[in-house]
Amino acid sequence: MIVILQPNADEQSPAYQKVMDYLRTLSDVTLQQHQVRGTEKTLTEIYLLGDTHKLDQAMIESFEAVERVIRIAEEYRILGRHSDQFRVSGFHYNGVEFSQDNCHIVAGLCAVDNPKNVETMLKALQAHGQVCTRMGAYKPRTNPYSFQGHGRDCLPWVFELAGKYGIKVIAMEVTHEKHIEEINEALHATGNPTGVMLQIGTRNTQNFELLKAVGRQRVFPVLFKRGYGVSLNESLNAAEYLASEGTSNVIFCLRGMKSSASSPHRNMVDFGQVPAVKRLTRMPVCVDPSHSVGTRERSSDQILDVAHAAAQGLVAGANMVLVDFHPDPAHALVDGPQALLMAELPKFLDDMQASHEFYQRRKNIWA
Repeated sequence: MIVILQPNADEQSPAYQKVMDYLRTLSDVTLQQHQVRGTEKTLTEIYLLGDTHKLDQAMIESFEAVERVIRIAEEYRILGRHSDQFRVSGFHYNGVEFSQDNCHIVAGLCAVDNPKNVETMLKALQAHGQVCTRMGAYKPRTNPYSFQGHGRDCLPWVFELAGKYGIKVIAMEVTHEKHIEEINEALHATGNPTGVMLQIGTRNTQNFELLKAVGRQRVFPVLFKRGYGVSLNESLNAAEYLASEGTSNVIFCLRGMKSSASSPHRNMVDFGQVPAVKRLTRMPVCVDPSHSVGTRERSSDQILDVAHAAAQGLVAGANMVLVDFHPDPAHALVDGPQALLMAELPKFLDDMQASHEFYQRRKNIWA
């Protein structure tokens, strides 16, 4: 059961103390407090854990400090929607809103290689009004001898270039707790010119100790990728590890599932589950067409398969597209064959805007 207090509830007020005093008297129930911070208000949620099925919901809702009470319907207590259409979805970070209603295109280099290519990418994004990008500094690879990323050495100049070109948020994968410290240090050393969204890659979906470590930090939001070989429910429960440690500013990313049936694509595109994630949770949903499709092939209509897959995700209601671009894919250090060309960026952005607008039209049709 979740007890949601009135917005901006004052912990020192008599009304707040009264409801907390009552909740502490409940037998076989433990309390866990969680805050959802927005730009204009903060919501305090009290989680009642234990034997709650006999509790009088109306009684708890009668307290002055209580806005409403929700009975938990899913395993993911904090990130779940629990059939409550009024639950706050999404968050604000570094001046950018991420919610289940809007849409961001997060285009960039799967792996940072050199300052010239990074600057070319960021300059192009600024020219097209984009404030988010992806830049991989730490790259876990299947082959231990493959390029693993420049790591902390590239962070200062990546962050400085992002600030130069007005980039507000960089999606960056981390694979170890120390990477969070390195990102923090580099941002501080460069004067915090940008923001970072920590990315949990598909290989680490069930690395629970890493999830706990990322969840314990409260500075950076998290982009959580679905595990490529596990069920949706298993991945949603894994994402809950982040929230259970304190970080509920999480975006859930569908990136395709490993399957022999996916051929000729790299993975089986799973973007049909966008509505399910939005129904079951209050997380914004991202789609990653680059790692789902894995090629630059075009269909007979001359539209890239990557663009087709991304559009399918947006038409289904996705709120973010994570996509690989590179100024020189032939010499990219990671995933060059799937990276789109800089000349294709305007078309891709126009296509994605049209797809999101079509989703908005669909909502009006079904309203």
